[in-house]
Amino acid sequence: MDSHIGVIDYGAGNLRNVLNALKMIGAPGKLVASPEDFDGVEQLVFPGVGAFGDCVAHLDDQGLREPLREWLAANRPFFGICVGYQVLFEGSEENPGVAGLGHFKGQVRRFPDVGLKVPHMGWNTVTPKDSTDPAWDGLPPEPHLYFVHSYFPQPEDESIIAATCQYGVEFAAAVREGSIFAAQFHPERSQSAGLRILRNFLVSSGALA
Repeated sequence: MDSHIGVIDYGAGNLRNVLNALKMIGAPGKLVASPEDFDGVEQLVFPGVGAFGDCVAHLDDQGLREPLREWLAANRPFFGICVGYQVLFEGSEENPGVAGLGHFKGQVRRFPDVGLKVPHMGWNTVTPKDSTDPAWDGLPPEPHLYFVHSYFPQPEDESIIAATCQYGVEFAAAVREGSIFAAQFHPERSQSAGLRILRNFLVSSGALA
């Protein structure tokens, strides 16, 4: 059976781990590397590893910017991970002048110098804003999840923040707008809690029962 779960392939990113995680929960994904690959896809996962500017450049080179913008504008099921979360915003201090997808207003900021090691790497507690959000179904009130990042989005509209995390400063660990969910943590590296979040996304979007 053909998979209806697309995984954005922009020439980098944590693709293998994400595909393996989807397979573990009984929802194998297919790679989306061109506009044509969107055909038949009903849920979209955008994994991310690497620099904001490199990611955006690959999206443009592969003609993926506009299909992604259309997907997001239509409020279709989307899960962004790490850089796949950051590119939803207008720009990043990592690569000034490079335009993100601009679906959300706001910039991606570097952690300030508060005496903590950057990148923020390892396990940390996440505090959901709304415990009834299906993303957190079956999880403890403050799940421990895995992070690797030096930058984090700062949404202009704070109402979209789905969870926060503390690392010297409080930052938006995840956002939610309708069927769009995106997070700075790596669910594919967060063991059972991360797999549960991926599964919750697919259940809520109709990919799994």
